[in-house]
Amino acid sequence: MDRRDFLKSATLATAATATAGGAVAAADPATDPLLAQGGGGAAAKSAGEPRMRRWTEQRWALDNVIRANGMDWDQPRSVYLSAPCGPEASADFAAIRARIQKFADCSPAFEAAARRREAKAKAAEEAKDTVTARENYFIAAIHWGAAQWPFDENSEKNVAFNGKKRECYGAYARLADRKVEEVWIPLSNGQKLPGWFHLPPNYGGGKIPAIVAVPGMDSFKESSVAMYGDRWLNRGIAVLAIDGPGQYESPVLGIYVTVPAWEDAGRAMMNWLAARPEVDAQRIGISGNSFGSLFSTIAAGAEPRYRAVAVSATCLEPGCHTIFEEASPTFKKRFMYMSGILDEDAFDQFAKTLTWEGYADKIKSPYLCIAGEADELSPLEHTDRMFKTMTAPRLLVVYQDSRHSVGGVPAASLGPFPPVLVADWMAKRLAGEPLQSERWYVDATGRINKTAL
Repeated sequence: MDRRDFLKSATLATAATATAGGAVAAADPATDPLLAQGGGGAAAKSAGEPRMRRWTEQRWALDNVIRANGMDWDQPRSVYLSAPCGPEASADFAAIRARIQKFADCSPAFEAAARRREAKAKAAEEAKDTVTARENYFIAAIHWGAAQWPFDENSEKNVAFNGKKRECYGAYARLADRKVEEVWIPLSNGQKLPGWFHLPPNYGGGKIPAIVAVPGMDSFKESSVAMYGDRWLNRGIAVLAIDGPGQYESPVLGIYVTVPAWEDAGRAMMNWLAARPEVDAQRIGISGNSFGSLFSTIAAGAEPRYRAVAVSATCLEPGCHTIFEEASPTFKKRFMYMSGILDEDAFDQFAKTLTWEGYADKIKSPYLCIAGEADELSPLEHTDRMFKTMTAPRLLVVYQDSRHSVGGVPAASLGPFPPVLVADWMAKRLAGEPLQSERWYVDATGRINKTAL
């Protein structure tokens, strides 16, 4: 049995053990009052929160860290949530940052902002101020999504906030200045992944390139595409923004993260896009951020039709020990919810199956990776090791002094801006431009030091 087959069998065995010892059970649509919005079916019933030792032991320390450092203690959450909303939301996030002084403040702060924005949107729509209405619906949807984040179970509030997020984003889509379509991607087991399909504002017909946008573990599909001036749409690229297995809305629906689930999702997303009349099936890429870097690598390794792969803020340590055992306890607890495994010992066994091994070496399409030199969640050595196993044309860009979320250092300010670099690189690959395998080191002056791979 090779390693890939072993990992599949280990994943399935662990999932079976977890089901017997405290996994989240699927809901009965006939009796469950907590129904998810849209076409994905009923919400999975909650068996409670994951039971994690460090979360219990370090909660007092976490609250003190938040009080000292604010809501962005573990990652620049307020930055990546506000970015797609535009400048009007800046006052919202300033107020939210001021309000959050401990972990328990996170959801109420975003809920209050969401209700205010939703009320403004409805008033504007009633007054026939369409642009104002859609902008406030979009911002409200982002706030509702952020209000879900602290809930690591399918509680009544989590499911309700998910419904409000979908309701507000659906209202935005209805009023948007471009096509935004609610979609459900069928998986091989009959479940459906939730997503939104976006076409550029100037789309006038014909077949265009497209990408799958895969968020990180703490982000969600509604924030993947900016309300205005989106980097993909501005380059004439359609976007399928999804919550893949285990991500945000998917565990609400009982779709949990495993390596085989991401194999299946990679094929399903490609099949869906390739069948769209607007999409050129020969020019489809996939782009993932943070844990989306691992998920995108697995998907592309299992589905050779992706013409290019771009990942950033890497989570490429096999087994994910650093992020789960040496970082904020919120990461591991969140991923336990994403897996549907509530027992920590069972989850620790499951975590060993989380790897790019057996997938990265199968990718033949051009591959881009953006990484921080001082990544505290996934040490750079693991990305370097993965690159050594690959034979595809590939580019590794390392930013001096940057941590996991690439940015906030001189290298990212003075050198290539990471999100723009990713979009330009993807546009060129989908246009057929060849790639020379290199390693770039962007130093603190912004200078790019290139070496051949």
